[in-house]
Amino acid sequence: MTLEQLRIFIAVAQRAHMTKAAAALGLGQSAVSAAIAALETRHGTKLFHRVGRGIALTEAGEQFLGAARAVLTQAEAAQALLEDLAGTTRGRLSLQASHTIASYWLPRHLVSFRRAYPGIEIALTVGNSMQVAQAVLEGTAELGLVEGPVEFPVLLNLQVARDSMILVTGPEHPWAGTEKLAPAQLTQSEWVLREQGSGTRLEFEHAVAGFGLNIADFRVALELPSNEAVRGAVEAGLGATALSASVAAPSLEAGLLRQVNFPLPERAFHLLRHQQRTPSRAGAAFSALIHPG
Repeated sequence: MTLEQLRIFIAVAQRAHMTKAAAALGLGQSAVSAAIAALETRHGTKLFHRVGRGIALTEAGEQFLGAARAVLTQAEAAQALLEDLAGTTRGRLSLQASHTIASYWLPRHLVSFRRAYPGIEIALTVGNSMQVAQAVLEGTAELGLVEGPVEFPVLLNLQVARDSMILVTGPEHPWAGTEKLAPAQLTQSEWVLREQGSGTRLEFEHAVAGFGLNIADFRVALELPSNEAVRGAVEAGLGATALSASVAAPSLEAGLLRQVNFPLPERAFHLLRHQQRTPSRAGAAFSALIHPG
């Protein structure tokens, strides 16, 4: 069993798709399939169910995933330690970021970091805010970036930016022509929202609670796992939603969405780091880039 096989297995498990994992790793699909087949054959254990074009972890695969992540994390920590001891500017930085941050805020900072430290490989994965926090807690990511504060005492939580959330609908929605919306009207429409655990969803729930409303009283027609899916559903005419202004901007400019005059509070983007783990040189450098203070 090699570290590369473990890395491939984890990538396939995360994406439940051989082709997507291959693309993310920069490998051919045949190489990814061969690595999984070698693991299964060598140990006489099926790790994935093949269901049509898709795949899903078997019970054995679910159990092996945690162990594989732990081994890979330890190997990366050992490599980072040697690189730090040598004082090199090479290495690997594992980041996990929420969807909004990864798509709309983080790329320019990754470019700046890459220019400053071309020898450091950046491994970025994307999840919702709770998944990001869990990855930092478990050590599968050294640093996390989330929308809004995440309350785990062991995680250092630093504000690195602020973001505006806005309420939007499709052009035909009754609210599209409203001069100003009253809080009591919010429960009168269908809604399309991000899934539970999403930073955008949590911030919206906190916002409406500030107006004395409970999200349980809202008519949530769809819960979707990405900003783009939420935006597309509302563009198609289903209800209203709350999105980052950056996410909504292209659709507003194209006339596919309308912003509703309703005040939503700003939210903060936060950097997460485990306080009981010593940061690598790469992690410290990236933290200093996005949080100079």
